[in-house]
Amino acid sequence: MTTVAVSGELDLVSSPVLEAELERATQSDCDAIVVDLRTVAFMDSTGLHVLFKGHQRVQESGRAFAVTRGREQVGRLLALTAVADVMRIVDSPEQVLESGDGRDAS
Repeated sequence: MTTVAVSGELDLVSSPVLEAELERATQSDCDAIVVDLRTVAFMDSTGLHVLFKGHQRVQESGRAFAVTRGREQVGRLLALTAVADVMRIVDSPEQVLESGDGRDAS
């Protein structure tokens, strides 16, 4: 499993960094990718778009993809946009390992 940890704000300015990290993670041989949003204070639709693109890319490669809930604003955005209908939402990256959806934490 590869964990991509994000902190601060996930918006138009910072989303390209997440996109690059997800691309790098997709190139690895891990069987699951988790985007850890627990320390993200703010996320806008640009960040959400990057998550959807990353999810699609990872799913097409036959691997698992999950996102942590994050703080209140992030959790509210995920709920309002029904992200859980499309991708797995977890409380922590370790939850993916416990369910058997990932091999190694990194």
